[in-house]
Amino acid sequence: MSKYEEGLKILDEKFGNGKDNVISLATISLEKGANDNPKPCVRDVDAYYDDKVFYIVTHALSSKVKQLVNNPDVAISVHFEDFFSSGIAKNLGWVLDPKNAKIRDTMRKVFQEWYDFANNENDENCCIVAVYLTKGTLRIDHGAEFYHFDFEKNIAQ
Repeated sequence: MSKYEEGLKILDEKFGNGKDNVISLATISLEKGANDNPKPCVRDVDAYYDDKVFYIVTHALSSKVKQLVNNPDVAISVHFEDFFSSGIAKNLGWVLDPKNAKIRDTMRKVFQEWYDFANNENDENCCIVAVYLTKGTLRIDHGAEFYHFDFEKNIAQ
């Protein structure tokens, strides 16, 4: 098994298999920061992981979705799990769109404790955001071992 395959297996064990993960999602604000530089924004969201993608249910009119539509480059960090990554975010659209049926069904199971309380699926702005990982680092045992991923090239060092 290659280091990349080994690392993917660890990611799946840590974050997959129907686990509700709290991640920090960083986007670039629509407003400029100091000296007219891009201004980062970060917030915590619940996400589930499957095959190099984190999925989030949110609202299409939220700041995060407006920001990622404007600039899809994002960064994530999984809370207290020593994994951080960059990626490309995409609004997959309304949760009840038939093309989202499989993802929605999984999200309803993973987030069953709070899903209906937090989301109004009848609102067509209730959407699914996918974060497709591009590069990332997984640190094992406080730095005893590292996996530096390039998900686009399917390699890890």
